[in-house]
Amino acid sequence: MPGTLHRVTPPTGSTATSSTTEAPTAPPSTGTSPLVDAGPVVQLGKSGKWRNPHRKLPAIRWVVQLAYAAFCLLVGYEFYTFYAQIITEVPVTMRRPPAVEGFLPISALVALKRFLVTGRWDDVHPAGLVILASAIGSAFLARKSFCSWICPGGTFSRVLETLGEKLLWRRRGFPRVPRWLDWPLLSVKYLLLAFFAKLVLWDMPAFALDAFVHSPYNVAADAKMLLFFFDLSTTAIVVLVSLVVLSLVVKHFWCRYACPYGALLGLASLVSPARVVRDPESCNDCRACTRACPAEIPVHARGSVWTPECTGCMSCVAACKTPDTLTLVRRGRRGLSPWLVPALGVGVLLVAWAVARLTGHWETVVPLDVFTDIYRNAGSFTH
Repeated sequence: MPGTLHRVTPPTGSTATSSTTEAPTAPPSTGTSPLVDAGPVVQLGKSGKWRNPHRKLPAIRWVVQLAYAAFCLLVGYEFYTFYAQIITEVPVTMRRPPAVEGFLPISALVALKRFLVTGRWDDVHPAGLVILASAIGSAFLARKSFCSWICPGGTFSRVLETLGEKLLWRRRGFPRVPRWLDWPLLSVKYLLLAFFAKLVLWDMPAFALDAFVHSPYNVAADAKMLLFFFDLSTTAIVVLVSLVVLSLVVKHFWCRYACPYGALLGLASLVSPARVVRDPESCNDCRACTRACPAEIPVHARGSVWTPECTGCMSCVAACKTPDTLTLVRRGRRGLSPWLVPALGVGVLLVAWAVARLTGHWETVVPLDVFTDIYRNAGSFTH
């Protein structure tokens, strides 16, 4: 029967070649017996093979990602309506959604340094700093789970990966980027991170941080972002189309090679206690875990997946074909549940949002009339 629990009895003697499954007819009345406690309880499917209890992780990940993507689309619609009402001088009935500040990474990075230097939370785009801080916090606890479970960029990359797999690579699988090219490409996002880190975290003095946070350019940053997508230059169109095409050919091209914030979270994740470990004794070297990994990590050859490229998606654990081979933190049955990684990743963001709302660190203090004056001139502001 499907879903039946069986005890797997390991073979004894030098001539044994396979395990046998046997359900005891009656439990012993007293004591313990080696005949009863013969092995771990595993779940078998219709074919009698082991059924991975974590196989639904990718499907649940789709649900979480698409739900957050829908939320982002709603935020975008609300912000567009708010902006349109302001610049057309009609009564403003739409509230500016604070979550739109999650798309202002440079502003959030400046605000983060300002907070570390002065202890003052950003009052212009406070939600942006909350989202950045929670993403970094989740990386410390649960690797880059923000990238693989929440970030809309990661969701779009996964959609393109799925399309590429169905349209181009259904039979052969995605081609692997050769190592001589993979390493230079991986360095790009870290070089971009180093550039922004030097520009903001190293070079900007405290007075410049205050000046930037309260400048008209920063106040209008969300409106300028909207205008950028409404009036794409030829260069921007070429870059975006190139990224889409490359993502159909290479898994998660943007996330793997070009996203500086993914690089930041990856470095933070190096101290995370959550990591996938492999038991080489039970591994059958089927390499299903490596094929499932969006970051092309050779999981089948690692004893422990300790790399800043791991996004915490748990696709490798879901794809594993042998019991207790890929586990979280500790090997075998003692390992923690892989569901802990997305739970922590999503939970940190929700807790940060709730605390920010309760403490008044989510809503901007910029009054509506200031937004009105600045939004109407957003196109003329330069930094």
